[in-house]
Amino acid sequence: MRNIAKVFAVTCLVAAGLVLNGCSSSGTEAKDNTVAATVNGHNIMLNEVERAISQQTGGNPSSLNQLQMAQARLTVLDTLIKREVMFQRAEREKLLPTESQIDGAIATQKQNSGMTAEDFDKSLKAQNMSMETLREEARKDLAISALQDKYAGKIDISDREVEEYYNGNRQYFKNERGVALAMIVVDPADNSSTGITDDAKNEADAKLKIDNIYQQLQGKADFATVARARSEDYNSLRAGGDIGFATEDDLKRTNFPPELISNFFGPMQVGDYTQPTLINGRWCIFKLAEKRLTTENLTLESPGLRQKITQALTNQRKQILNDALLETALNEAKIVNHLAANMINNPSNLGLRPAAAGAATSQPTQAPSQAPAAASPATSTSSSPVPVKPAASPK
Repeated sequence: MRNIAKVFAVTCLVAAGLVLNGCSSSGTEAKDNTVAATVNGHNIMLNEVERAISQQTGGNPSSLNQLQMAQARLTVLDTLIKREVMFQRAEREKLLPTESQIDGAIATQKQNSGMTAEDFDKSLKAQNMSMETLREEARKDLAISALQDKYAGKIDISDREVEEYYNGNRQYFKNERGVALAMIVVDPADNSSTGITDDAKNEADAKLKIDNIYQQLQGKADFATVARARSEDYNSLRAGGDIGFATEDDLKRTNFPPELISNFFGPMQVGDYTQPTLINGRWCIFKLAEKRLTTENLTLESPGLRQKITQALTNQRKQILNDALLETALNEAKIVNHLAANMINNPSNLGLRPAAAGAATSQPTQAPSQAPAAASPATSTSSSPVPVKPAASPK
């Protein structure tokens, strides 16, 4: 069950690869030719590191003080090194994608961004990326996914394993009383830095926009399509507004208005949506995607349960295999981290020089550990495996 508590996040954090994965590149757009590291002779440029940090900080790397910038560079570079190691392993195993596969990946990326073609191109330019670089990123992502899938394809989960897991955790397998929801959000705050293009920036514009969206829905517009195009909650718009399943207690804990909860479990029918509701300063429209009024205990004969347990056990094993694959690839690679060596040789300033988008030279105001963290390369290029844990009850 997805965490529905994210519904009321006032701001959306910018993760590595917010709209475009673009975490590393060939470095052809930038003028800086400083080499941060080499992997089997392949250069990873410092401007690649700085661009990733700029993405993670919403285009404001100067918000980091000197210690945070140093830590962020080390963390991002470590991710880029691991990603390059995995890509080279995929290349050696002849798992590179075709040009048509790359075309398809970019088309999907554009669709998931919710942007028009023009806005997508503008976003590329804002990140100092060319289409050539974007294609190289897609090539690496697809190659690493193919490498991971190659070894994951050897996983075999027996019926006995499924039954043993069910018998050891049967108290957690239930369809609880609750609702599945989708939402469209309009936020009067400025969300343009998170990749939102149709962004209301004040209260008057937000009210006008949410009323217009409500009229669209009354005109039988598809909820998911409107959510992808117009919602200002980046975490949910990518899934067509879907925010997952929640019990009544979940909704109460996340401060849903009591009248909304009563409507969800009362007169609202599946497919209905609410009128615009102001919650925590944001306008929201919710769609009821599923409603369960009673809790049902599941057995191994319940539709789809065996498959769900099998998939969860497979994903758990796949995560371990991905970690082992990365460790093996790292052991086989010749890696030289010039950035780290430069820090060791210049401890007074940690080897820092002004970053491409502005250096962070202010005195420390936060702990260095609060610097942005990069996604793990072992899983960032494919769907994140779902660990098997009793608290995650299959629907």
